[in-house]
Amino acid sequence: MARTSGKAKTRKAVAKRFKVTGTGKVLRRKQGKRHLLQNKNRKRKRNLGKVTLVSDADIKNVKENLPFA
Repeated sequence: MARTSGKAKTRKAVAKRFKVTGTGKVLRRKQGKRHLLQNKNRKRKRNLGKVTLVSDADIKNVKENLPFA
């Protein structure tokens, strides 16, 4: 739900999950590293700990909720 008028406010749930870099790229953490880790191998768990870029289809929605980023 995008705001059409009024004061621009940051959606705090989005601010906690995403980070906007200096060049405007949006970073996110990978899902799948919370539980059931004993049947995932070490390499997979290590790679799940890294950050990745948000897909192009979702960038617009994330940035709408972060007006000051």
